[in-house]
Amino acid sequence: MGSVAQDQLSIVSNGNFPPPAGSDAAAGPGGSLRREEAASAGEVFMELGIARGGEPLEAADHEMHLIRQEFEANLLEAGLEVERDSETKPHGPSFTRIHAPWPVLCREAEFLKIKVPTKQSYELKEESGFGSRMSTMWRKLKHPFQPNVSHPDHGSTKFLSHCFSRDKLHMYNITSKDTFFDNATRGRIVYEILRRTVCVRTCQTIGPSMRSCCPALEDGSPFWTRITGISTLIAKGAYDSAFPLHDGDFKVTGHLEERNDRQVLFEEWARYSAFYKYQPIDLVRKYFGEKIGLYFAWLGVYTQLLIPASIVGIIVFGYGVATVDTNIPSLEMCDERLNFTMCPLCDGACDYWHLSTACGTARASHLFDNPATVFFAIFMSLWAVLFLEHWKRRQISLSFSWDLTGIEEDEEHPRPKYETILLQKRQRKQKKKKKKKNEPEKQKDGTVTGKDRWRQKLLSAMSAGVPTVIEKLTWKDRLPGYFMNISSILFMFGLTFSAVFGVIIYRITVSALMAMSPDPETKSNVRVTVTATAVIINLVVILILDEIYGAVALWLTELEIPKTETNFEERLILKAFLLKFMNAYAPIFYVAFFKGRFAGRPGSYVYVFNNYRMEECAPGGCLIELCIQLSIIMLGKQLIQNNIFEIGIPKLKKLIRALKEKEPTQKQKDEERPPQQWNLDYALAPFEGLTPEYMEMIIQFGFVSLFVASFPLAPLFALLNNVIEIRLDAKKFVTELRRPVAARAKDIGIWYNILSGMGKLSVIINAFVISFTSDFIPRLVYQYMYSQTGTMHGFIDHTLSFFNVSNFKPGTAPPYSDHGDITVCRYKDYREPPWSPDAYQLSKQYWCVLSARLAFVILFQNLVMFLSLIVAWVIPDVPKTIVEQLKREKKLLVNLFLQEEKEKFQLIQSLFVKDATLHSKGQSPSTGQAFPILGRYSTLPSGPMAGEGGGPRVRCRAASFSQFSEKISSSPRKENTNSKHTAV
Repeated sequence: MGSVAQDQLSIVSNGNFPPPAGSDAAAGPGGSLRREEAASAGEVFMELGIARGGEPLEAADHEMHLIRQEFEANLLEAGLEVERDSETKPHGPSFTRIHAPWPVLCREAEFLKIKVPTKQSYELKEESGFGSRMSTMWRKLKHPFQPNVSHPDHGSTKFLSHCFSRDKLHMYNITSKDTFFDNATRGRIVYEILRRTVCVRTCQTIGPSMRSCCPALEDGSPFWTRITGISTLIAKGAYDSAFPLHDGDFKVTGHLEERNDRQVLFEEWARYSAFYKYQPIDLVRKYFGEKIGLYFAWLGVYTQLLIPASIVGIIVFGYGVATVDTNIPSLEMCDERLNFTMCPLCDGACDYWHLSTACGTARASHLFDNPATVFFAIFMSLWAVLFLEHWKRRQISLSFSWDLTGIEEDEEHPRPKYETILLQKRQRKQKKKKKKKNEPEKQKDGTVTGKDRWRQKLLSAMSAGVPTVIEKLTWKDRLPGYFMNISSILFMFGLTFSAVFGVIIYRITVSALMAMSPDPETKSNVRVTVTATAVIINLVVILILDEIYGAVALWLTELEIPKTETNFEERLILKAFLLKFMNAYAPIFYVAFFKGRFAGRPGSYVYVFNNYRMEECAPGGCLIELCIQLSIIMLGKQLIQNNIFEIGIPKLKKLIRALKEKEPTQKQKDEERPPQQWNLDYALAPFEGLTPEYMEMIIQFGFVSLFVASFPLAPLFALLNNVIEIRLDAKKFVTELRRPVAARAKDIGIWYNILSGMGKLSVIINAFVISFTSDFIPRLVYQYMYSQTGTMHGFIDHTLSFFNVSNFKPGTAPPYSDHGDITVCRYKDYREPPWSPDAYQLSKQYWCVLSARLAFVILFQNLVMFLSLIVAWVIPDVPKTIVEQLKREKKLLVNLFLQEEKEKFQLIQSLFVKDATLHSKGQSPSTGQAFPILGRYSTLPSGPMAGEGGGPRVRCRAASFSQFSEKISSSPRKENTNSKHTAV
């Protein structure tokens, strides 16, 4: 931001950063807090930008300045403390810090029902016998892989947790007010206040620029706009952004014992050299919040379970390598003595060819198309179920250890765009009803008389106030958005299919050109060359369309006008997943299920545009082409997205930003003070959510599970990618992104439903891949029904049909031939020979093989589904140890509260006895000996009681919150200021 008029910035800071010298602190309603006390009290700081300088402001900028002033005044009423930089900046953003004192933190923690540890603890049950020895041995084996992170809560003792309440401060384990609420929790508390604080401005129609930001009614009276929360102010341009500050620099400068959480995460988690270590998930959750902690926990579980899948995939691939030289079908295809003369690959220009020239393709097909592939497909289907069940257990364990069990969903505020559209709707209704109702009586000269004038002002002031219950956006308001969504998604599907069809045309034409080549080496490698180049083209198209579809999904979701951020995120995820799923898997679906199915036969081929013949599968089947397609797209997508999109582009943006800011920085180098943490964090990239991270992994999960029967090494490559991906994402969060606001979450949300759906879909797809794409079923049918010896000898000859070359259509036969007088050529299909009465009709073998294929699909699906149900039944969702601990904690909490009530009753009873004794002696209790009543809004731990050498405990006044406060009638007697509290 180069000018003063553009300094719109809002930054939330939640570290113990002392206020800089020369800052202007505006304290809350309770008086100014000394800077030394503020630094030691562990408040939360936030910065709000304000336009300063001697330059005159434009009308719109002046209005934004007034909005900022009113918003910050409301923050003061909410109990926060505002602190601004005193110096004037000619360039760059302005910062205003916000302090959240201890009373405000206590109040908001009670409102948000944040669970905190109590003083009550219990010993965890330790295993004994053989289980204990195995656990000890397992811990010793894992010790070299553990990060060097302290685990204060992971001992043998566990403290009970309970929702925070200001009435029960004596029950909580408050060792220090500075550290009782961690930085992530304090940042969330402050941001919650910012989200619900209301700003109301009366806009006057001064000129066109003002009308654009502050509309008025038709009669020129001011229109009251109600702005709720920092998100709306950011959307309207009053502020630039709002985010918590990092705890400091991520590089360790002092002793290792003095490292802050960010430095620990960088050293033990966000470096590539720590790839072999477990993730410090608890510290990630503490620093970034539960939502991001759950993402990295899920990614860690997924990566761990890829290890057994990779091992089994390597074994299956090794079996194919070991048996390739003994595989009878591939040996028959490579045997030149059998002399299978095949029909031409194209019309007119292509010559007959020998099947033995496809020997390399046949041998490569056996590496991925062998009996072990069926076992691997069943294993991976069960693996997907096991992964989901294991994650559910892990998720519940984390929810228990993070005190998320039983929490309620946080109340969500409407999105800024939703409020804007709703405001426009109310304005339209106001204008329609104005002429019918509430029309004030006017004099002959057109002026409004006294009573009616005040009535009109009241109506205009109420027009943009709190919306009535019945006022909301209905399906009629969203109908244009829904229509645009459906039409745009259908258009995107058409675009994806067009891209796939264009690549098909490329494959057909290049295959025909290479088949006409006089070079025999070129002819023998036609299929592999065309498949590889076509897949590279597909990969480039997929990467380009992925970026386009992401932007389109965001635009379409905005058109639907979702009310809350959760609704917005879920709709965005569904659209983006649907579009990217079709984009990534459409070429693979074509090769797996459509290629070669509609090609026809010699003499009756199927043509595209009357000139291009539909392509056929290789003699060894389409599985090898599917393997090439899947491997190149999967590996290329991961490598390019990781290296270019996630590393290269952010570094390029950072370099451009640094070059732009280099010149003014040099000019002001002598004038400016060293950059503070808020300056450093503002230079980082904004956090834009976890959707791109999840989406990348979900698409990879599809590659691993959906078509894994064609590529057993897919889990291995996914494992290698994820080991790097975890550290790449960790480094991005710790060093390159602004710190996001900590958000609570009990699960990964809609992503689990998508994973579950893909796991069920993988069973069906793998069954069809084995049945229709590979030659597994035709080989079984031949071996047990048609083979004379019960072996695979003669299988290739059995799968090739005969064609009489005299039946070629004019212009489609080879013009010349090097193979002499050929009367019959072979092609892969199950059809009657030309000398049969039903020449070229589908044979009985075809229907027999088709029946076996369909039967295998049904058998495979039912078997896998049955085994999946057994796995889900054997593995309970909630671990037994957690069930026992939950019951134990519930019992201990009940006993704790009963004990507290008992002590209160005994104390009150003793006071009554003491009071009765004093009255009987004719004495009255002195002021210093009066028992202090524990106020509900007291926010300090109880001090020494009367009779213990101390005076009466003084209750601290909780900060007022004007939006939810009601005016209390004053008492005739004068009340002590420190004992006052505001009704909330």
